[in-house]
Amino acid sequence: MKETAAVKTILLGLVALVVVTVAIVLILAAMKPDSFQVQRSIAINAPPERIQPLIADFKAWGAWSPWEKKDLAMKRSFSGAESGVGARYAWEGDKNVGRGSMEIVEAAPSRVALKLDFIAPFEAHNDAVFALQPQGQMTNVIWTMTGPTPFVGKIIHVFMNMDRMVGGDFEAGLAAMKAAAERPV
Repeated sequence: MKETAAVKTILLGLVALVVVTVAIVLILAAMKPDSFQVQRSIAINAPPERIQPLIADFKAWGAWSPWEKKDLAMKRSFSGAESGVGARYAWEGDKNVGRGSMEIVEAAPSRVALKLDFIAPFEAHNDAVFALQPQGQMTNVIWTMTGPTPFVGKIIHVFMNMDRMVGGDFEAGLAAMKAAAERPV
């Protein structure tokens, strides 16, 4: 009898611990913001007109996009306009790159904006903007990604930091973009 009571006490304690842990996670998730933003920038020794085509033409992304090198067997498809507004790019790859698509929705000399849709490993619909700010002979390129954070995303954000998750890729991509744009013609 004493063993049965002890087992019940232990089980009730474990259940209470799980309930309290879940409640804490849900409370922390509810406190997370409704949207996220990841942003990185780099100064490139090139004019905007040399950098903008690297962004506004998805076929040029192979020279600098960090995700292009993560899965060499990734399937890619291009549709819509050749470059600029209406150009579309879709990919399907391994767990490192997932599956999704992008469309250029704005392509000005100083700004390229994208609609970014992830399908796998999770569904997400985000916006990305590349701002090109001339500063003398340099151009400051600012890469920003924003998106909504639904409640399930907020739970994930309790355990994972989006800025740390993607920020390093942005930094690597901008460094590769700098190398490509500064390469002699």
